[in-house]
Amino acid sequence: MFDEKTVQCFLENQLQLYPEKVAETYEEAENFLEECMAVVVDSVREVWEFFEEEGVDMEGADEEGILEADEVFEIGDGRYLIIEG
Repeated sequence: MFDEKTVQCFLENQLQLYPEKVAETYEEAENFLEECMAVVVDSVREVWEFFEEEGVDMEGADEEGILEADEVFEIGDGRYLIIEG
């Protein structure tokens, strides 16, 4: 379900969201993303739309601020990984 670049991004950056690592291996990271129903979106606009659909209060937020949310991971190719929790 998740491509290699997405899983690797989470594996390398998971401490931005969690106080301790939740995955040590690629397989553990992939399983974790599937279990927590993580989402990959193709643009900043889609990150914004995701938060709107989830009912997240974004009053006063701008695009830069929303990308700084702990649950948003920049994959590096224009896509973003969002961990729903």
